[in-house]
Amino acid sequence: MPEAQESLPYRVLARKYRPVDFTTLVGQEAMVRTLRNAIATGRIAHAFMLTGVRGVGKTTTARIISRALNCVGPDGTGGPTVDPCGVCEHCVAIQEDRDVDVIEMDAASRTGVADARELIEGVRYRPVSARYKVYIIDEVHMLSNQAFNALLKTLEEPPPHVKFVFATTEIRKVPVTVLSRCQRFDLKRVPQDALVAHFGKIAELEKVEISPEALALVARAADGSVRDGLSMLDQAIAHGGGVVDAAQVRDMLGLADRSRVLDLFEKTMRGDAAAVVAALGEMHDAGADPVVILQDLLELTHWVTRLKVTPEAGASNADTERAQGLAMAGKLSMASLTRAWAMLMKGLQETLAAPSPVRAAEMALIRLCYAADLPSPADALKALQGGGTVPATSSPPPAPRGGGGGAPAARLASQPASAIAAQPAPAEPLPNPRSFTEVVALFEARREPRIVNSLMHHVHEVRCEPGLIEFRPEPTAPSDLASRLSELLGKWTGRRWIASVSSAEGKPTLSQQKTANADTLRATAEADPLVQAILRTFPGAKLEAVRRKGDDASMVAGLHGVPQDEPPPAEEYPADDDIPESEY
Repeated sequence: MPEAQESLPYRVLARKYRPVDFTTLVGQEAMVRTLRNAIATGRIAHAFMLTGVRGVGKTTTARIISRALNCVGPDGTGGPTVDPCGVCEHCVAIQEDRDVDVIEMDAASRTGVADARELIEGVRYRPVSARYKVYIIDEVHMLSNQAFNALLKTLEEPPPHVKFVFATTEIRKVPVTVLSRCQRFDLKRVPQDALVAHFGKIAELEKVEISPEALALVARAADGSVRDGLSMLDQAIAHGGGVVDAAQVRDMLGLADRSRVLDLFEKTMRGDAAAVVAALGEMHDAGADPVVILQDLLELTHWVTRLKVTPEAGASNADTERAQGLAMAGKLSMASLTRAWAMLMKGLQETLAAPSPVRAAEMALIRLCYAADLPSPADALKALQGGGTVPATSSPPPAPRGGGGGAPAARLASQPASAIAAQPAPAEPLPNPRSFTEVVALFEARREPRIVNSLMHHVHEVRCEPGLIEFRPEPTAPSDLASRLSELLGKWTGRRWIASVSSAEGKPTLSQQKTANADTLRATAEADPLVQAILRTFPGAKLEAVRRKGDDASMVAGLHGVPQDEPPPAEEYPADDDIPESEY
């Protein structure tokens, strides 16, 4: 796995143990099988698109592809091969990043159309000595739209001596016109067990003593990224001075002890808030990050839930840990576990945004403690239907929740179901509008914006009393307005309503009345000595809005350019253009 020669300066593990062929590529068996078959049968695409999270081997795979395409074998007579020899001039030059026919371009620093044109100009020239001229463009999603458009024609019909290999972590940002011209490979996250085995081999080659638990911690923190894991392993070796154990890795990464996380989860689900606060404080004092603690609790909640659904899911964990997880899965209901997941997710978001993460994490766990003994809706319904008391999913917290006779759920649980059923629910009184404005308010409360708009702007009230409405509609009013009023008012009020069209002049529309009232209020306000004094004191200020405040009908003037305690109220009823089509 290591390179044949090592330079004197120290090379980090991520570079020292970088794969040089398909056999040493970790965790990408499906992609390797496809590329092997394509090269073996001569079905080699002219453009490849490699995508995946950081550190899974995109750029490394691109270099392996360039070696496989340009390898000539030890005797110089070979062709493209799935197993590059590693000794020919092209294999060595590509491995040492000095082959002039393999051009690597960082799209993050060369994003413009001028860079794309420079690349296109070089495409027409044949390779200097290699079989193919290979362009490796890393972070290709950073190219501008103009650069992508400039590449399209060349990418669709490149010369036979040119191959493109693109790598990106943001495949959604690459135009579909580019994706359709490439053979796409999705590099998956490397499984944790594969990372543990890979890191273990590297530790042996480096002659480092590292415990299996420490390897598991590094692999789990790597989150499927080989490069991230090797960087952390490099740091752990330096931290431990050649001997690495789990405690050193936890201290380096700010992780909490797995056993302590299990204990914290058990106390939380038992509702022991005092013990949870104490345990969280001890873990924080020991160097554990509150965000990581909540993430570990989320992972633990998911693991216990999986154990409850499929008990064989925890076979890869230690026997004692699996036994403890199975015991918790047997005690906790699915409702409690799903509720814990939702509350921990919300708590994690709050902790990430809080100025004091430890306090936010503490509040999240306290909330979960006090929700741990609440029954699920199904359990509460079954208990009430059976005439018993509502059961709790776990024992209540030892500390009282405060005065007032206990929580509402506890008071509900202490009453028999017969007593609860015997209490009649108060009947909601039916509306009984007595004026035209009350009718409009009823339609607004029942979310009928089209009718409210018509009544406000296109209807003149002639007569209105309980059970009867006479009005003169304008030509713009709906033709079925009277029938709709009779139908809906009868349905809502429980009595018969007659809505009839009249030819009498009637009152102005409500919107006209509102405008007239506003003009009167404005004239009164402008004549007020205090308002005139303010306008003289602040040159350029103007009267913006006037409204009545309280029952004393005192004027409140909003002066443009003068500080105000409250903004003027918005228009109560929308005009025709303000009503969305979905409301009609």
